[in-house]
Amino acid sequence: MNKTTLVLGASLKPERYSNIAINRLRDKDYEVKAFGLKPGEVNNVPIDTELISYNDIDTITLYLNPTRQKFYYDYIISLSPKRVIFNPGTENPELYKLLEENNIEVEVACTLVLLATNQY
Repeated sequence: MNKTTLVLGASLKPERYSNIAINRLRDKDYEVKAFGLKPGEVNNVPIDTELISYNDIDTITLYLNPTRQKFYYDYIISLSPKRVIFNPGTENPELYKLLEENNIEVEVACTLVLLATNQY
């Protein structure tokens, strides 16, 4: 059984990496939740525009720059994911520290590469 991934910073634009990640996760049969600024759907995954208190998130994959992440620190920690993936451009030592203090694994990697190399 695949564990649920939350794509934080999801986009409806097909050329955006968050959109590609949703598609690749679904192609590999991962359960996906998505949060973004605009409502819509990508590969049958609704993009939520309100923060939902999911209780089954294994992984959060970030597609928000460090400045925009600040607003979501408490939300990310409240979901108690096993890990948070910091994709290129999202690296944030301040958030790494907060996550580690809450026993949440920090992974600085590219979700698309992890999926393509079966390391996800």
